Amino acid sequence: MRVHVHKKAIRALGLSESFVKGVSESSVLAGVVMRADMVVDGFAFCTVRVGGMDATERIIEMHRALERGDINVLLLNGCVISWYNVIDLHQLAEATGLALICVTYEESEGLEGYFRENFPDDWQARVEVYRRNGPRTPMKLRTGHVVYARPLGLTEDDALRVLNKFTRDGAVPEPLRVARLLARALMKSTLPSLSGHTGN
Repeated sequence: MRVHVHKKAIRALGLSESFVKGVSESSVLAGVVMRADMVVDGFAFCTVRVGGMDATERIIEMHRALERGDINVLLLNGCVISWYNVIDLHQLAEATGLALICVTYEESEGLEGYFRENFPDDWQARVEVYRRNGPRTPMKLRTGHVVYARPLGLTEDDALRVLNKFTRDGAVPEPLRVARLLARALMKSTLPSLSGHTGN
């Protein structure tokens, strides 16, 4: 899907998660649908296995459950979530038909050593997906902050335009900031089951 970044009314689905390391067996993954004017007009959430490899599938299911044809771009708070549960960005983009931007906020030398150390049985599969996701590109936002992004389905220039549209201040785009707050609140509420719940 082509993202018309110059249109005022584009919508993003921002995805972020929360879990308690060493305590949670599952993390809460929250999705927030937000317009470029910062109005929230949808949400979704599910659970992802901590230390698993189900994040890609769960996000695809979340997007389908929303049944929204007006989302233009996915925004992700990183591609390695829930204690090394690696999101396959190419599979996600293909399954949803959406462009995406995966955003992180600090420089990193990579995570391959941590995969080997913590997952001796399947570290190769995690590394393979991680490498396929590709390198990150530093992008300086209009706020003056630098983020590290992996854009798929749109150019780096257009990705920067999208990030600037959705970033009010600081480094975190609003859909991701709100999704992170929602995920933390849901995690703290200790709901017995979050899987499959959506609202819009």
